[in-house]
Amino acid sequence: MNTTTHTVTVMGATGHTGMKITHRLLQSGAKVRALGRSQDKLAALQGAGAEVRAGNVADAGFLAEAFRDADAIYTLLATDRHAPDYTARQAREGEAIANAVRESGVSHVVALSSLGANLREATGVIAGLHAQEERLRRIAGLNLLLLRPASFFENFFEALDAVRQMGVLADSVAPDIAMPMVAADDVAAAAAKALMARDWSGIAVQELLGPHDLSHAEVARILGRRIGQPDLPYVRLPDAEMTDALVGAGLSADFAGRYIEMTRAFNDNRVHPLDGRTARNSTPTTFEAFAGELAGAYIALLENR
Repeated sequence: MNTTTHTVTVMGATGHTGMKITHRLLQSGAKVRALGRSQDKLAALQGAGAEVRAGNVADAGFLAEAFRDADAIYTLLATDRHAPDYTARQAREGEAIANAVRESGVSHVVALSSLGANLREATGVIAGLHAQEERLRRIAGLNLLLLRPASFFENFFEALDAVRQMGVLADSVAPDIAMPMVAADDVAAAAAKALMARDWSGIAVQELLGPHDLSHAEVARILGRRIGQPDLPYVRLPDAEMTDALVGAGLSADFAGRYIEMTRAFNDNRVHPLDGRTARNSTPTTFEAFAGELAGAYIALLENR
């Protein structure tokens, strides 16, 4: 394959997965069309060799033009924790993406979804990803790879300020439930490989689970050791208290409610791998290795307070 003529459009190119995917594709010799909301944030990717386009991801016309003539596309739904109606926001952007894919005639799409997206309801924020999977599945002739990662290690960055202020890691997930978690870099690696290879046909699903399951209590112990607090406790907050904390942090009440519904699904073990843990769905980066990034961010918080 002549990779120098291989063109890939990457949505969310300044985000956790999109930026990593863009850099991996550029290093592989692909031509990358990097999409984002902000021209300023895209500037670094332009400097790295990507063609950049800034626009509204709910604008099907903008997306269709950016998708046109691409060999493959990476799509995702943005997470807007401040949206007054989170589901409506997802639906509006999801319809635009699906319409643009259909209009562009692209043959291969890698779509970021989530573990648990096989379930239609009672999964909170994940339910919107189920709906998006269904929109994309209905596009005739599309070769669609649905990436279903577990919860990202990167989500714990948002908990660091509470660790600093209160000396605890807190959430509404039960402390001893072991669940899959994954590094964004491993998700990006799987996405970039698929976007370059385009070696599947029809609809395919790939779960990405990290190397082993972890409980939140274990996460607290590992993180605590890295930041010099070996006794850092994990505290499970009651749902109402967690909701108040999320809203108090500036998130919308609608998103907070959907987040709580998602953690209930975790606690009830309704979100789990369809095929168990296998060599194919296990990814290499350990939380022990990733915790160094969290520790660095925590130290920066202490220095800047």
